[in-house]
Amino acid sequence: MAAMTVHLDVVSAEESLFSGRVESLQITGSEGELGIMPGHAPLLTALKPGMARIVKQHGGEEVIYLSGGMLEVQPGNVTVLADVAVRGDDLDEQAALEAKQRAEEHIANASADVDYAEVAAELARAVAQLRVIQEANKFKKK
Repeated sequence: MAAMTVHLDVVSAEESLFSGRVESLQITGSEGELGIMPGHAPLLTALKPGMARIVKQHGGEEVIYLSGGMLEVQPGNVTVLADVAVRGDDLDEQAALEAKQRAEEHIANASADVDYAEVAAELARAVAQLRVIQEANKFKKK
């Protein structure tokens, strides 16, 4: 018996990163983690920096880092419109670690001119990238 699938498009301002049939999608919405499967109710929500974990038709998996954006779920189609989207294998782990360290230093050595919202957003992006890199490395080991 064939698994049920839904068509997924993941696009950023620069390129289309994924287009095809998927069995499921796990993604970080504005209110928390979402699991999207065929037959999901229609939905439109903002996305936080995080990971899109895609289970492709026939079981292959892929992870993509999203810096934020929008998710639209329709009966036969799911669309992710990302501000920035990068495949997990293409992320630079050293750069993400450095960005995380810089953000943590800004928070620890806070002065009156620090924009906490901006520093918190920078930290969230770096942590999300590191999480995606970790997941992408798991797939390489399989």
